[in-house]
Amino acid sequence: MKQNGGSSRRKVLYWTVAFSVAGILLYYSLRGVDWRQVGATLSHADPIYVACAVALSSFALLCRAVRWRVLLKAGAEVSIPTAFWATCAGYFGNSFLPARAGELVRTFIISARTKLTKTFVLTTALSERLSDAVTLVIISSIVLLTLPVLPGWFAQAAKPFAIVGLCGAACIAILPRTERFWLKVLARVPIPQSIRARIAGILEEILVGLRAFHHSGRLARFAGLAAVIWFCDAAGTVILMRALGFSISLPIAFLLITGFGLGSALPATPGYVGIYQFVAVSVLVPFGFAKADAIAFSFLVQALQYLFIGFWGLLALSRQRGLKLKSIAE
Repeated sequence: MKQNGGSSRRKVLYWTVAFSVAGILLYYSLRGVDWRQVGATLSHADPIYVACAVALSSFALLCRAVRWRVLLKAGAEVSIPTAFWATCAGYFGNSFLPARAGELVRTFIISARTKLTKTFVLTTALSERLSDAVTLVIISSIVLLTLPVLPGWFAQAAKPFAIVGLCGAACIAILPRTERFWLKVLARVPIPQSIRARIAGILEEILVGLRAFHHSGRLARFAGLAAVIWFCDAAGTVILMRALGFSISLPIAFLLITGFGLGSALPATPGYVGIYQFVAVSVLVPFGFAKADAIAFSFLVQALQYLFIGFWGLLALSRQRGLKLKSIAE
């Protein structure tokens, strides 16, 4: 009962923060918007360009699954279909469940379908997310050096994000090399031997997951796929803007996807309501776009995300017969 009560309080706190963030960002983003212009912009969206963007996003999703599989194979063989459907289910969970529960969804699926432990799989999933954050910080830092106009919040946020990202990368590089130290520390902690052994086992699984990045060939494949993924995302952003009749450069597209990616780390409502509007307005308006057009773009991105992630995610979950995934969301 106490555990259920604690879980309920955490849910209430999470949703309170998420809706508060969404409300504040929506107020900032939507005030003074010409809604007739928003409707007119969306009504002229070119379906061919939209379809091309969706197809490119599907390819990027497959690349994300293959990239994650590179890390998973450090522990055991995982087929591409297994990694792909788990990735689809995970992205669905991240979009429609609180606290990025999708990472637990895809961890559960992989561990149930293979011999890999949940700790190892979750470590690779979180490490993959951390590597994305580091990559986005690097991309945004390079882009900001090349642009004549700097969106205010990006210029302010770039340094702290860079520090956090570099610290995360340092942890991935250093922690696996300090296993003996942590085991010695654990040996001196006054706890029962059974608990110590369990903690040591979990620690070992975590370090094995981090060591997946320490193989040069594996790291090269991972980095190559990451480059393909982020180029596809940026190109898809350019195509979606073209669908609305606008033209943006790849550097601005990279700023948009960086904002979307880093913003998704905040407590958010399903579909990241408010966050996408804030990012679109903050990035596009300084480059001469009308606020209404930036909002129209954010609505199109969110609508396609609901449809795109919803389609692949529900299809993935329907294939997980016999797996009890409901408990993950509790």
